[in-house]
Amino acid sequence: MVKHLLKSVRQYKTAAILTPIYVTGEVVMEVVIPLLMASLIDNGIEQRNISYILKMGILLIIACGISLLFGMLSSKYATFASSGFASNLRHDMYYHLQDYSFGNIDKFSASSLVTRLTTDVENIQISFQMCTRMAVRAPIMMIFSLFMCFGINASMSLIFLGAITVLGIGLYFIMRKAYPVFERVFKKYDDLNNVVGENLHGIRVVKSFVREDKEKEKFNHVSESIYKDYVKAEKILAFNSPLMQFCMYACTLLISWFGAQLIIGSGNNSEFGMTTGQLTSLLTYASRILMSLMMLSMVFVMITMSKASGERIVEVLEEESEIRDPEDPIYMVKDGSVSFNNVSFSYAKDVNKLCLKDVNVEIPSGTTVGILGATGSSKSTLVQLIPRLYDVTTGSVKVGGIDVRQYDIETLRNEVAMVLQKNELFSGTIKENLRWGNPDATDEQIKHACQLAQADDFIQAFPDGYDTYIEQGGTNVSGGQKQRLCIARALLKKPKILILDDSTSAVDTQTDALIRKAFREEIPQTTKFIIAQRISSIEDADLILIMDGGKIIQQGTHEQLMKDSQLYREIYTSQMKGGTENE
Repeated sequence: MVKHLLKSVRQYKTAAILTPIYVTGEVVMEVVIPLLMASLIDNGIEQRNISYILKMGILLIIACGISLLFGMLSSKYATFASSGFASNLRHDMYYHLQDYSFGNIDKFSASSLVTRLTTDVENIQISFQMCTRMAVRAPIMMIFSLFMCFGINASMSLIFLGAITVLGIGLYFIMRKAYPVFERVFKKYDDLNNVVGENLHGIRVVKSFVREDKEKEKFNHVSESIYKDYVKAEKILAFNSPLMQFCMYACTLLISWFGAQLIIGSGNNSEFGMTTGQLTSLLTYASRILMSLMMLSMVFVMITMSKASGERIVEVLEEESEIRDPEDPIYMVKDGSVSFNNVSFSYAKDVNKLCLKDVNVEIPSGTTVGILGATGSSKSTLVQLIPRLYDVTTGSVKVGGIDVRQYDIETLRNEVAMVLQKNELFSGTIKENLRWGNPDATDEQIKHACQLAQADDFIQAFPDGYDTYIEQGGTNVSGGQKQRLCIARALLKKPKILILDDSTSAVDTQTDALIRKAFREEIPQTTKFIIAQRISSIEDADLILIMDGGKIIQQGTHEQLMKDSQLYREIYTSQMKGGTENE
């Protein structure tokens, strides 16, 4: 996991390396300072040697200045490296997500991905900064200070070894208990983001049904669950501070007691005694060692929290796209002909859980295909196999006579325009949204595409026309206007295959008829797939497919199906009686 994460350090590697170097310099100076102080006390103050006091005072000021400088530099480079590392990590995750197939995206919820890109990366950033500074400073300070303590008095230094052992065992058990709780907390953050995102996205529905109290209840339930787990985790981590304080005060008390005994009992000149300066240095080193232990405990706590975050981030980075370019891809699509050959498909990749079963149909280039079927009959799944949004489980889908798995993915998708069942517009002007279809489209081309999609009239009615700003999700245009803008965007691609997945459901039948008429007259060579619930939207199609249970149960023209299919006639009659044709 760590190796995978560190790949994102990249251009910040120098700063990440310089940080521990400066930290080491800072620690060396801090270790030298108590020695200078001991010498100042024993040989300067007690001997009343003014020149020696001045000399050692200057050296102390220089050592403190150098320590301060190294500390500032280490802080600067640690911040620079950790911020850059987090930025790269978000970049790598986001770019990697763009290569995901629909199947990969289905494995992660949107709320989970948002949490991983924000909260989890922030935890890793803090942990990285602590590792480059505190995790380097603490052990070096502890080792150097222990070495100096053993040089002053080896027997007294054994007190520190005992404290380190007790603290180490305590930290191990704290980490072992706290980690599973933090792992559970971050998963619940996904649920919280999901509740908030769903509420904001559907706020109009929430208010129209007066369900604010229900939404508050959902939020409180998830929030309370996170709160309880966090409290549980913090209760476990709370043992860290009293354990640390116990070790610190115990060491200070023991050193003061035994040190005083050595000074009083043996005298300053005794071989086995201790001077006042040495006791002062020993107490200073004691505080250094214990502070180092406290730092290490903080690092361990942060690592405990960030370990779960790191694993979640690596899951995203290691997820390989299920759909890739072949080794020798084809870069040209000859025409818009499509054929389904014994096609079966399962979202679960399980032949026993197929949602499409043995689909066989040949569609010549330029054909208009209507697809009719009940909800859940896999109409959308069928057309999503054409641009390889999913790959077939068995069988093959061919475009231009070639299996879609042999094409360069970008080439194939540039020749297939889809207007999905759920239309999406992005924040920006109408022109900016339409140029998703063709970034180089001229104003005339944009206007022509909108005229074909019957969108030009309502766009011109806006005060800013084509420069009208679209809010995120297209919330400031109606459903029918959104659908027509999405159709115009697809037409700007000038595709060989155009797929409309129930994309005129929010427009009236007259506008629907005008759109289909424009298709026949303006893009006759384009193969068109029209999924619809209204027979009026597909009755003039060259071929109509009726789907049920993931199979094509009947096919033919409108006239043929009216003659041969009782199901088709019943649907047609019910819609005519319901006044569908006269809406």
